[in-house]
Amino acid sequence: MSRPRVAVLTGEYPRASDTFVQREVAGLRAAGHEVLTCSIRRTGPEHLVGPEQRAEQASTFHVLAATARPGTSLRAHLRWLRAPRRYFAALALAWRTAPPGWRGHLYQLIYFAEAAVLAQHLAENGVAHLHNHIAKASCTVAMLASALSGIPFSFTIHGPDIFFAPDHWRIDAKAARARFVACISDYARAQTMCFAAEGDWPRLHVIHCGVEPDRYAEPRDTGGGARLLFVGRMAAVKGVPLLLEAVAALAADHPDLHLTLIGDGPDRAALEARATGLGIADRCTFAGYRGQAEVAEALTSADLFVLPSFAEGVPVVLMEAMAAGLPVIATRIAGIPELVEDGTHGRLVPPGDADALRAAVAEVLADPGTRKRMGDAGRATVAAGFDAGREARRLSHLIRAYENDETPPKRPEPTR
Repeated sequence: MSRPRVAVLTGEYPRASDTFVQREVAGLRAAGHEVLTCSIRRTGPEHLVGPEQRAEQASTFHVLAATARPGTSLRAHLRWLRAPRRYFAALALAWRTAPPGWRGHLYQLIYFAEAAVLAQHLAENGVAHLHNHIAKASCTVAMLASALSGIPFSFTIHGPDIFFAPDHWRIDAKAARARFVACISDYARAQTMCFAAEGDWPRLHVIHCGVEPDRYAEPRDTGGGARLLFVGRMAAVKGVPLLLEAVAALAADHPDLHLTLIGDGPDRAALEARATGLGIADRCTFAGYRGQAEVAEALTSADLFVLPSFAEGVPVVLMEAMAAGLPVIATRIAGIPELVEDGTHGRLVPPGDADALRAAVAEVLADPGTRKRMGDAGRATVAAGFDAGREARRLSHLIRAYENDETPPKRPEPTR
């Protein structure tokens, strides 16, 4: 059975920290869709950490760069002005959904200009459905491109930051106009229900972000026993200072304790200085960004994965760690308890509680048998509920069902 041609849009694609989008694109292609990738901005070279990202960037349409070409923009707007009622209705939508103030309206006009160029690209390439990731500016462009072209759109809502400013990003209007909304967890769905009209709730579905479990099937090196791993942005929201404090507190009892931190960000220099100040610089490796293959390799040689974040959705990196058979320690926030069961897959601790984090790390490090049991349970959970290919087929099911005027259940079945 033929599958509609789909375009996937996000703010920056591909990006090392958003590999879940890349996996979803691959999954949709494997499900039989022809997928065009679109990105508002061109990803910086620091985010292209492997051949997969470079190949995807080379074939991606960059909306902002195309909009900056006067001839391209003029042709796009002239095209849509041939249907003046639709054109000015879309322009009115842009103005009506702008954040308050002159700056908000100015940005909304820029998004409208980008939407006209994106809409022309979609129409010229026979796209039947547009799907957006991250419900911020790129989703505004998707909504306006849909209004201009008549091509239906949907979006995936992640959190947590989108829920800090739902009125600014007009989650209500986007949910109302989208064909459907894919929520990454029940928690994200419930948060979206706070802002979407009740009549739109049936079109809010749960599609997990996912991983490729087979990528993490290499045999584990179980020799060390005290090797901690963190993967994420070097930013305050990730709670890394608490992790460094835990390492410093546990160092005396664990002479071989070592922490590897994969990722980069605005706080990296400060965190390296913090490690030096705590006297644990020799126990910490700040590895910077790494590609998917390098992260998978790091997971096979760690003993415990720790993510002490203050705000998250459902972190894909936790899925990766669990798929690799690692026990995990994370904070009891947002959708994390939908993935990690305390005592079964690892430990969940209160966010911001340094003592609880240190105690949980010490507890799991103390018992190799417990680590093995937790790791095995985590791998089974990810394989059953967070497989990227299966989740992409669930998204494919939604696209096809709504094309046929059907409303699937909250958690749709994968296409066959």
